[in-house]
Amino acid sequence: MKEIFERRSIRKYTDAPVSDTDIEKLLRAGMQAPSAVNQQPWEFAVLKDKDLMLKVLDFHPYSTPLKTAACAIVVCMKQPLNAMLEPYRMQDCAAATQNILLEATHLGLGTVWMGVYPDETRVNGVRELIQAPAEITPFCIIAVGHPAEQPAPADRYDESRVHINQW
Repeated sequence: MKEIFERRSIRKYTDAPVSDTDIEKLLRAGMQAPSAVNQQPWEFAVLKDKDLMLKVLDFHPYSTPLKTAACAIVVCMKQPLNAMLEPYRMQDCAAATQNILLEATHLGLGTVWMGVYPDETRVNGVRELIQAPAEITPFCIIAVGHPAEQPAPADRYDESRVHINQW
């Protein structure tokens, strides 16, 4: 899939809006991710209000891409129904996030994944900003927009990191 190899983190965007249709496509892609025991522990908050997006800069030092992004998607984790599934909700939300990044590349949009969890300052800041209930834990923020930069694809394959049958 070419999107896997073409996807790059985009930190600068044009002022063109992202359509509601494209936002729905991104969210649909996120919800297609695999999850442990099919628990689907994700919730998504879409930020379209620029003033709200800029408030993230008050508590997240690496969120400057939100200055030019058209919108942002906050991927959040729900409390699992079973405590045994607690460690897997992070993996599940990471898979959902990756799906969103790849779908954005497919649509010609740019994104950058900005970590929130497990940094308590960021988690609490995002939770307060989006008024999420206590059982919702913000996992990451994805800035979304039309790219104002086009980094070249990078070949990251490193054979020295491959171990067959044993280390």
